[in-house]
Amino acid sequence: MDATPVPVLAPVAISEDERTAIMEAVRDFAQSELAPHALEWDAASHFPRETLGRGGELGLGGIYVREDVGGSGLSRSDAALIFEELAQGDPAIAAYISIHNMVAWMIDSYGSQAQRHEWLPLLTSMRGFGSYCLTEPGAGSDAAAIATSAIRSGEDYVLTGVKQFISGGGEASVYIVMARTDPSTGSPAAGARGITAFLVPADTAGLSFGQLEHKMGWNAQPTRQVILDEVRVPAANILGGEGQGFKIAMSALDGGRINIAACSLGGAQWALDRAVKYVQERFTFGEPLAEKQAVVFALADMATELRAARALVRDAAAALDTKAPDASMQCAMAKRFATDAGFAVANQALQLHGGYGYLHDYGIEKVVRDLRVHQILEGTNEIMRVIIGRQLLAH
Repeated sequence: MDATPVPVLAPVAISEDERTAIMEAVRDFAQSELAPHALEWDAASHFPRETLGRGGELGLGGIYVREDVGGSGLSRSDAALIFEELAQGDPAIAAYISIHNMVAWMIDSYGSQAQRHEWLPLLTSMRGFGSYCLTEPGAGSDAAAIATSAIRSGEDYVLTGVKQFISGGGEASVYIVMARTDPSTGSPAAGARGITAFLVPADTAGLSFGQLEHKMGWNAQPTRQVILDEVRVPAANILGGEGQGFKIAMSALDGGRINIAACSLGGAQWALDRAVKYVQERFTFGEPLAEKQAVVFALADMATELRAARALVRDAAAALDTKAPDASMQCAMAKRFATDAGFAVANQALQLHGGYGYLHDYGIEKVVRDLRVHQILEGTNEIMRVIIGRQLLAH
């Protein structure tokens, strides 16, 4: 097997006409395939595999994966536009597509030719799904403190540990698992040293899953523990080289943070649009809500916050595309600001709807629930402040 990672090429450059056509197709998918079912999927905790498969036919399973393995080869800037549009149909499903794309990108960027051709046609078509396994019960924000071990045994490694809060757990075809391979770093206190990324197929002996987590939001995507009980995988399943896992995991999170920020923008924009319509139709004390200055000011602030957040997200995506030196800081800034703003706007939209906003049928409360977790995942917003502050001090 060729273990040399394939060089990452520049994204495919597309024309404005091509971009417009792509966005129209994504918008149609979001409005025809996601939006009509979002409330039902949320209420039933239904994971729409078939619908995601149709998204794969549009190229949504490998948005910035190279074309030789079925990817779309687009830029991070294009991806941010796509995720914002998808989230207007259903933020929970858009966010899962983001996580799936993060896994596909990791294999495309760090995998060997054999790994790329084994897994990416399945993932880019979304006939199969990917899961990212970093967080553990005792290692959340402090990702370098993971305790899952990977002990060499002949030509294999034996993985033992538990991963927590894994989106797609029990549904994915392949799991990228971060585990400690260096015996000298056997303690979580060792930090990022000695962590390696492994590709673990779903049917591997010893791999099992916890019960479905009952969550505040994101009900349409499954979240489970991923349990590794002496899971044996060949050394050929190492992604990117032994000891490179933490670097790989962190590089993937830069893009994931932009994507989840874009999902917040889309969900919040949907909620704002509904609020604008509602206040023009709802009368109180003999006049429409839209005539009240407090309501007008609230809408103005909501729109302004979203526009500012959108600018940060697009700047960060462009920085990632051009490999700007401060790209990681820009991604952290965009994630922190956009997910805070997105939740605040959706929550204010609920307030403007009054009691109706609290009803499931209006959809506003679902978006509020879905967007709340964006302030936690892909690194909490407190950790985003740590990243930003440390980079500022370092320079």
